[in-house]
Amino acid sequence: MYNWEAGVPKLGATVESNGINFAIFAKNKKKVVLNIYKSGSDLLPKEKIVLDPSINKTGDIWHIFLQNGSEGTLYTWKIDDYPEILDPYALSYTNNKNYSNRKSIAIKLSHEKEKHLEIPMQDTIIYEAHIKLFTQNFNSMVEFPGTYSGFLEKIPYLKDLGVTAVEFLPVYEWDDFTGNIGINNGAKLKNIWGYNPIGFFALTKKFSKNQKLDSHSEIVEFKELVKELHKNGIEVILDVVYNHTAEGGKGGKFYNFKAMDLNTFYMLENSNVQFMNYSGCGNTVNTNNKVVKDMIVSSLRYWYLEMGVDGFRFDLASILGRNEEGHWLGENSLLNELVQDPILSHCKLISESWDLGGYYVGDMPAGWSEWNGKYRDVVRKFIKGEFGQVTELLKRIFGSPDIFKRNDRTPYSNINFITCHDGFTMWDLVSYNNKHNLNNGENNQDGENHNNSYNNGAEGETEDKTIIAIRKQQLKNMLLILFISQGVPMILMGDEMGRTQLGNNNAYCQNNRSTWVDWERGNNFSDITEFTKNMIKLRKKYNIFRNRDYLELEDNKNKGVGIHGVKLNCPDFSYYSLSIAFSLYDSNSDTTFYIILNSYHGELNFELPKLNGKKWQLLVDTSKDDSENFLEDGKIISDTFYKAAPKSSVILISK
Repeated sequence: MYNWEAGVPKLGATVESNGINFAIFAKNKKKVVLNIYKSGSDLLPKEKIVLDPSINKTGDIWHIFLQNGSEGTLYTWKIDDYPEILDPYALSYTNNKNYSNRKSIAIKLSHEKEKHLEIPMQDTIIYEAHIKLFTQNFNSMVEFPGTYSGFLEKIPYLKDLGVTAVEFLPVYEWDDFTGNIGINNGAKLKNIWGYNPIGFFALTKKFSKNQKLDSHSEIVEFKELVKELHKNGIEVILDVVYNHTAEGGKGGKFYNFKAMDLNTFYMLENSNVQFMNYSGCGNTVNTNNKVVKDMIVSSLRYWYLEMGVDGFRFDLASILGRNEEGHWLGENSLLNELVQDPILSHCKLISESWDLGGYYVGDMPAGWSEWNGKYRDVVRKFIKGEFGQVTELLKRIFGSPDIFKRNDRTPYSNINFITCHDGFTMWDLVSYNNKHNLNNGENNQDGENHNNSYNNGAEGETEDKTIIAIRKQQLKNMLLILFISQGVPMILMGDEMGRTQLGNNNAYCQNNRSTWVDWERGNNFSDITEFTKNMIKLRKKYNIFRNRDYLELEDNKNKGVGIHGVKLNCPDFSYYSLSIAFSLYDSNSDTTFYIILNSYHGELNFELPKLNGKKWQLLVDTSKDDSENFLEDGKIISDTFYKAAPKSSVILISK
């Protein structure tokens, strides 16, 4: 008996009422063996089942039905002379510390569909987070630190902050081996970020409160987390890695795909088995092959339908747009097939639109949203005080129409971010001139060298109150720009409380106090947290900050947009300009905003537009005390100009 799907056995282990159907793709192979284990700790199987190709093979799929098999059955596959492998379609793996001893676990699908929130993209505010690092610190005050359940306990904090989606770093199983030795204690460093996948279905046990070897309760635990986030109005976006696997290149490990068929799953340059490496991780997944495409689609549908996830951020997504020779195809690739899929087209699909072979921001098919690296760079440069940024900055704040306004794409094709997991935190961005990655064991050679950061007078942590004050002001400047910009804002976990990684801008192998969110430290940054909350509230309240149309630099008077310098309607776009001002009209509330961004080291007087029957009121000035900002009855500006302090941002509102 087989579980047939579209005329062939369904891949993976399908648990039925009377047994389990096992099926695996293995092309041009002579011998396939299914090994059944009694326990995850066993080194030898209790049963070896040699499949008969005349009975147990349909095309390139080998399959067998085991009567009386039940959920929780442990198994591996053995193909020809390769080592035993894990089933890449398995929904869970055993928790062996030695990855070569792991087994796949047969799991029965629940088919209980979690209702998706379907929050419109223009209303989305993303919080990028790592499940373990967010709650691991002892002072996070959670019962199960570093786990799915521990993250669940922090949902009230996220709800109060005002975000509408959490974007989790990878949660399916990965190989955490790095080969690096820490310089502090000589211990082996492990990959904590998760960008080294073994399979695309199995949820990692690294974040489970139940660390038993053969348990698969992590699935229930994660589903509970998703359900509770939904109850609190927060969607779940997964960071997914379909561009490479943990098997690496020539000489790398054998987990599954290499044994199943090298040519099917990887891009190869020649018959000498030279792996193409657009990922920088040793291999590149061949997303042109139908077997691989079907696997990726099945994986995404599993996470969306069975696990309740609302969307996906694709690591190095441009690899999914390359042909088998590595050339960019864009709309004639899997990227376009995903946005046309009858199920997945209802997900939030977000791309990191670059890889080692090129930068393709703006080139994704309609239906995708994209991380905007150009936004990140120009905001950093402007805040730092670099010349020649004003024109570029305004384009990015107005939704980057020069990049995304084509093929009917909206400003919400654009994910605005200043920091993310990869790079400096926002506090480190204003505290370090240089990266400090020695603890990664690579002699400070890893990580980005061009961070567009500035330490404001001291490298790293300091007790100097003046330096701390300007750093906090610069944080507020960045947060203000982020939340008034057209597009979808994304904030890195802990940036709203001054989180530091002590200058490490590539902390993928640091699972310690340097990367854990320090909730006690947050007490010293409560002003930044409150500022973030208030900026999110402002964005949610006024549609002009979530506009469905692009705000253009050209003649926009009929759209209620004015662009100014220190004098009205006279913006300074010269190379040495370090300031800009603009007015925005929100028609829904009949409210006008006047926004000043001053990155100059001195005060500047900005002429104010005249209002008909209303007066200008101070909403926020990042140079002022918190007690003067975000007040219902804020200070009325009676002068015809506003004096903007050095390195400050200002929002005035009509009242």
